[in-house]
Amino acid sequence: MRPRTIFNNLPAEKQASILRIVLEEFSQNGYRKTSINTIVGRLGIAKGSIFQYFGDKEGLFIFILNRSLDKVKHYLRTVRDETAGQDLFSRVERTLQAGVDFIQAHPLVYRLYLRVLFESQVPYRQEILASIRGYSHEFLKTLVCAARERGELRASIDTDVAAFVLDAILDRYLQAICIRHLDAGLGLPDLDEEANRLWIRRIVTLLESGLAAAPDDDRPPAG
Repeated sequence: MRPRTIFNNLPAEKQASILRIVLEEFSQNGYRKTSINTIVGRLGIAKGSIFQYFGDKEGLFIFILNRSLDKVKHYLRTVRDETAGQDLFSRVERTLQAGVDFIQAHPLVYRLYLRVLFESQVPYRQEILASIRGYSHEFLKTLVCAARERGELRASIDTDVAAFVLDAILDRYLQAICIRHLDAGLGLPDLDEEANRLWIRRIVTLLESGLAAAPDDDRPPAG
């Protein structure tokens, strides 16, 4: 969903102010409890202006969500490109650490994702989640396929299954460091930077032990 031309014609500073407050309201309150009256009150603009810019509350939500997802995708692509010459497990470690760094830098963006993940009244929720998971799966599958071609993985590894497992683990860890009741009592939300890096290293080491090629893997039996 694109904002209407009238929004794009606003000064950049005013656009940024609107988007910041809209993100704050939706991420903190969720879709259902977010009030357009509160948004326009904070902005000091007429209620009709929001409808002129975005059509309605649903249009406003979809726009800020898509904008947030674009930011995440850009971040991931940057990590992918910067690690192109590294092995799969270094890339996975860097990607997971980048996810933690992104949450720390953009907590409201991640909180908005959690709202979509856990709140049933979000419009187009199933379609949004399917799109997010599909993008993540293909992103990770690209890394897995490249690694298998380089001989880093056992030839018998199913790339779809491997990408699915990686996606599940990375997504679950990021949720667990943000939501206390999802961390199985391990204290993950309280980790300092060094402890978090150690956890990520342990996760990647475990993944490597299950996926990496060994010298004699997939060779036909002798004789």
